[in-house]
Amino acid sequence: MGLFDKLAGWLGLKKKEVHVLCLGLDNSGKTTIINKLKPSNAQTQDIVPTIGFSIEKFKTSSLSFTVFDMSGQGRYRNLWEHYYKEGQAIIFVIDSSDKLRMVVAKEELDTLLNHPDIKHRRLPILFFANKMDLRDAISSVKVSQLLSLENIKDKPWHICASDALKGEGLQEGVDWLQDQITQSDPSNEDVRQK
Repeated sequence: MGLFDKLAGWLGLKKKEVHVLCLGLDNSGKTTIINKLKPSNAQTQDIVPTIGFSIEKFKTSSLSFTVFDMSGQGRYRNLWEHYYKEGQAIIFVIDSSDKLRMVVAKEELDTLLNHPDIKHRRLPILFFANKMDLRDAISSVKVSQLLSLENIKDKPWHICASDALKGEGLQEGVDWLQDQITQSDPSNEDVRQK
């Protein structure tokens, strides 16, 4: 770390680095959301399904995000857990128009929340109820009910209706996530009773 990096850190000018896991079933819009969060000159024009995972970076006014975009295809979901310890926050993306797989999304969310590397940490979780532009999309309130989000008592969470293709709802979500991360301890303290 150079002298200027140290000086920037002391003066509070250096952006805090945050590792975020972006999870959800395949075709929910994870990669499109992450792409829209990057500066326009860094965005990709053609989005293809993620195989395994990819790592993307973007910055907000006070944070530097490193996002692990994890494939949601069934055969790759078991890879998610290898990154749980690294994560300081989670973005969980749901296809609001895919009512048939809402049960699968809930099962994956429950598995995530009960994993030993996640269960006792106070990680903020941002839910994007994505694809609100589609005719068959259900509201973010209904998505919240179907996923039983009201049962998450030990972690801050927020759900945003979003349309990743237009970028709608994304800034609201990132602003909430940024607020949660800046006011919490970076170690995402253990919430078990001592």
